[in-house]
Amino acid sequence: MKPKATTIRVSVKTRDRLARIARKEGRNMTEVLNDAIADYEQKLFWDTLDEQIEQTQREDPEGWADYLAERELVLGSRPHVRRIAPEWEGLISIPKEKE
Repeated sequence: MKPKATTIRVSVKTRDRLARIARKEGRNMTEVLNDAIADYEQKLFWDTLDEQIEQTQREDPEGWADYLAERELVLGSRPHVRRIAPEWEGLISIPKEKE
C-alpha cells in the first residue's frame, strides 16, 4: 500500500534545489527531503543535549563532577594523548579538549 501524500508549498528555488539533489543522487525528492528532515532532527537532538550538558555544568558543578567521576569508574580514564594518522601530521591540528 502506498503511503498517503500531500502537497506543501515551497519556493521555486527550493523545489529546484531539491530536484537537483535528487537527480544527482538518483533518488526521488521525497527520499531526499525525508533524509534532510531526519538529519535535522538528529542535529536538534544533539544541540539540545549539548545545551543540557552546559546547563548542568553551569548550574550544578558538583553534580557534574560526580557524573564525571562515576563515568571514569565505569569507562576508565580517557587517554591523555590524542593521535592522528602519520599522513595527516602537520596538515591538521587537533583541538585541545576541555578538562
